[in-house]
Amino acid sequence: MKNEDKEKRENGIQDKYMGSVKVGAKGQIVIPKEAREMFNIEPGDTLLLLADVERGIAIQRLDYFDKMADEIFSGKYKPDRNENNENNEHLTEFAKEIKNVSKMEDEGK
Repeated sequence: MKNEDKEKRENGIQDKYMGSVKVGAKGQIVIPKEAREMFNIEPGDTLLLLADVERGIAIQRLDYFDKMADEIFSGKYKPDRNENNENNEHLTEFAKEIKNVSKMEDEGK
């Protein structure tokens, strides 16, 4: 892992980024170039915006969560035995919503 980090630094790719963005009149933000490069975000990519009143806002590539949803539905993801059924139901609902977003994206192409 240390060799990968060193190689990233040598190639100019950082593993952390912090910056600020302004929200425009239409509610849009621009993802800074450094962050787009770090996460290989290209024009036309779909990002999933997750929001929680207590935790804030997170943005992630849809394909990352799409793969996670596939694992949940295929049975490859094994929830912790200590998790209660309510948590597992929330996880399944989350996976269904991800697949709905993914399906809408595919229909839009």
